Amino acid sequence: MQPTERQLQIVRQQIGREPRGIEAIAAQTPSGVPLVLQMRSLIDDKPFPTLYWLSSKDLSVEISRVEMTGWIKRFEEELQEDAELRDTYMAQQKHYMERRWELMRPEDRQRIETLGFTKMFNEVGIGGIANWDKVRCLHMNYAYHLVEPNVVGQRLDQEFQMNELAPEF
Repeated sequence: MQPTERQLQIVRQQIGREPRGIEAIAAQTPSGVPLVLQMRSLIDDKPFPTLYWLSSKDLSVEISRVEMTGWIKRFEEELQEDAELRDTYMAQQKHYMERRWELMRPEDRQRIETLGFTKMFNEVGIGGIANWDKVRCLHMNYAYHLVEPNVVGQRLDQEFQMNELAPEF
């Protein structure tokens, strides 16, 4: 959904600057506060492989706390030990990449090809990660989860009750 002027004002406050490259509000609170922004893949001829951007300050603060606990490293170790979890995670990385292509503007797709970024967009997953055995940025993984549920987000909900937060900003 296209952001309203009110939502754009909120996003400016959330991220502390003028937003660039917003395609849509991908997830929001019941009162319309943006939680996740769907982003363009090319901004000023520069690649931006992050499809979903977590704009909520409230969620960002909580996820930063989780990142400081070393949870990412533990989850990455679990990915190496649990083949089913790893397969699911890899499939979700691939789906994210495919979804980015599906939602991309045709003119951006053409320009990406012209500028030689196609290979990169065919290789990077959530948050622009190329090594899919790793987890890059819980914020981006959780943003994706709020739009399309995934294993990282599900675990954050289970272990840290992220889904029970009532973000206001």
